[in-house]
Amino acid sequence: MINRYPLWKNLLVVVVVFLGVIYALPNIYPPDFAVQISNEDVALEVSIGDLSVATDALEAAGLPYFNAVLKDGSALIRFPDDDSQLKGRSVVQRALHDQVDSFIVALNAAPTTPQWLVNIGAAPMKYGLDLRGGVHFLMEVDTEKTISDRIEALEQDIKRTLRDKSDRIRYSGFESPAHGVLQVSFATEELRDRGRDKIESEYRQFLITEGRDDQYFVTLTMTQDAIEEIEDSAISQNLQTIRNRVNELGVAEPLVQRLGRNRIVVDLPGVQDTAAAKKILGKVATLEFRLEAQPDAPRSTTISYDYEGRTASVEKKIILRGDRVFDAQVGFDPDSGLPQVNIKLDSDGGELMHRATRRNIGRRMAVIFIETKTRDRYEMVDGQEVRVSVPYVVKRVISLATIRAALGVSFRITGLQAGEARELALLLRAGALAADMFIVEERTIGASLGKDNIRKGAISVAVGLGLVLLFMLVYYRAFGLAADLALSANLVLLIAVMSSLSATLTLPGIAGIVLTVGMAVDANVLIFSRIREELKNKMSPQAAINAGFERAFVTIVDANLTTLLVAVILYSIGTGPVKGFAVTLSIGIITSMFTAIVGTRAIVNLMYGGRNVKELMI
Repeated sequence: MINRYPLWKNLLVVVVVFLGVIYALPNIYPPDFAVQISNEDVALEVSIGDLSVATDALEAAGLPYFNAVLKDGSALIRFPDDDSQLKGRSVVQRALHDQVDSFIVALNAAPTTPQWLVNIGAAPMKYGLDLRGGVHFLMEVDTEKTISDRIEALEQDIKRTLRDKSDRIRYSGFESPAHGVLQVSFATEELRDRGRDKIESEYRQFLITEGRDDQYFVTLTMTQDAIEEIEDSAISQNLQTIRNRVNELGVAEPLVQRLGRNRIVVDLPGVQDTAAAKKILGKVATLEFRLEAQPDAPRSTTISYDYEGRTASVEKKIILRGDRVFDAQVGFDPDSGLPQVNIKLDSDGGELMHRATRRNIGRRMAVIFIETKTRDRYEMVDGQEVRVSVPYVVKRVISLATIRAALGVSFRITGLQAGEARELALLLRAGALAADMFIVEERTIGASLGKDNIRKGAISVAVGLGLVLLFMLVYYRAFGLAADLALSANLVLLIAVMSSLSATLTLPGIAGIVLTVGMAVDANVLIFSRIREELKNKMSPQAAINAGFERAFVTIVDANLTTLLVAVILYSIGTGPVKGFAVTLSIGIITSMFTAIVGTRAIVNLMYGGRNVKELMI
């Protein structure tokens, strides 16, 4: 019988819509305004005493708060409004810095989703910077300088290779005539040929050409693949370093992502202090290599650090610092297959390392990560209490490995797990930023503007949806009601999918939702117009319904696929706002094809299927 869905298909529609309602439900629970307290040292947790100090200060200041709790090593204090939240952060920050000045006190949005929804993985959509307010930076990485620095380091390395005692190839000079190019001169053709063979065997990242006739030089041109690898490595290191730094701000749902070949986007929702954000993004870090102290060494010549739950004593004498490391990559031991970190130093660093390790085989060498941070202090200036940022240095041992042979320019650190090896390689490469960066765009969006954007966005969706629902109901009558129900289900599914995918809703994303509302009924208009045509051609009502859905299907799929293709292209090459629009548009297209074709037909089938219908209300 035509226009009758089997039971399983009707159940499918019901189950999909039901799940959509469940996973869209968290969005009706707005987050509370909150202040989050955490420790700069992630290994240390906020105690109940620390939380009591904060709440006592709030009570003394007469600020309302509720539900102050400890969770996952941090404290969270909720406030009834944003004004109390802002004042509360200042009060808590001041109170805690009177006790211990290693706390991070940050604004946050505390979820209010019921626990039963959390247990099944349901969560509300995240709001983008334009809806929550905050700071946006567009940073450009100086990749040209990165390549130049790498060429300079490789020049020293090649010189060392040519001077190697085993074959000692004399060269006349080095110069860099162009970006990414090195030129090595020799006195004779025989030296040039030997030099070329030696360089070609060890430096695969160069294309090598020779001078003509009596010009005894070789030109080393870095391949495009090698250039892109260096750029990608530098930007990846910078991304990870910036993410680590942003975490210190305690920002909820920050966005740090690559844009194009050499740019990085940093969005910090809820942050209004651009100076504080810049301070964190530009902080300084480096490395030191030191030998572990002998058991009988005088205390005056050693320094103690905590390492993996015990005390590690190292010599005060520094072998070398991290500025001598120009590359560190994760690899695997060819014999054991275990992870290792392959390190390369510049020429001077190699000599220092060799000198320090050749007589200390069997001893252990510590790699110490040194970071310059800032903490806030409160001082009286001209009779007023002001907050002053004071720099301080944090040092920690990130590796303590045994020296198994005299080390030089290249050596390896073994005895690590895969995750430890990746982290160590990253820290060795990114003791400081791997490449210089500068800010090319900076925007601050106020919290009040974000609220206004949400309000206007909600109004635009409501008005657009209302007008479409009214038009369909008036113009297509009973069939319009079916389309309206399907359209409402489509909006619920769209929100549910975005929430489940942890997609970020932005102002352009709201525009995508509004567009989706209009496009979703487009398929129904095609179907209903086709049904009207078939009725005019004297086809029976049941046959007209079936023909309308069947014959419009190909047209609907073609139209939606082409739009989806454009949305995918927008997402792949667009910037943040364009991506936000593309995400909602793509999801909306997919959900609308289900609701407009399957959902609408299920409703129409329930209204007319299996009945002797003389006339359709369309």
